[in-house]
Parts: sequence; structure tokens; C-alpha cells
Amino acid sequence: MFVLELTYTAPIERIDELIPAHRTWLEARYAEGVFLASGRKEPREGGVILAGGVGRSEIEMIVATDPFSVAGVCTYRIMEFLATKTVKELAPFRDELPAS
Repeated sequence: MFVLELTYTAPIERIDELIPAHRTWLEARYAEGVFLASGRKEPREGGVILAGGVGRSEIEMIVATDPFSVAGVCTYRIMEFLATKTVKELAPFRDELPAS
């Protein structure tokens, strides 16, 4: 599973211009079953997306297609973690710890 942290690098007015395209992009990733939750950070300096069901290389390709990335108005921090415990609705995204 991945936590994707967006940090804006452009004035908020430029971000606001791109919000409709970004939301369309988000909806497509939800429809694909990759994005599980998303929202903006407070204070409004970026956002957070919870994603799963894909590998790191695929998530990097997905992030690169975000209109915010394409326009160069944000940076992404991609944090991968093993979700070994989840609510039942996220059970398909659970991971097992590697054998030691």
C-alpha cells in the first residue's frame, strides 16, 4: 500500500486552475480501484492519497500522469508500507510480512 503526499510548489491560484483536471484524474484512479482515499492537507499546502493494489513502478507512472505533476506545480513523496492490519473493507489490500 502507498501513502502519496503532494506538496504544492506553485501559488494556490495556479493549483485552483488545475483542480478540475486533477479531480478527473483522481476519479479515474478510483474507478480503476487503485485509490482508496484522498484529500487536501490542512493547512492547504498539498494533499494525501492512499493507494493500493499496484506495485511501486506502477504507482510512480500513475503519479507522473497527475495534471499537477504534468504542470510541475507539486512534488510527490511516495511512501510504501505493509498494511498488515486493516478494516474489513480494505482486506483485499492487506500485506503479509516477509519471512525473516
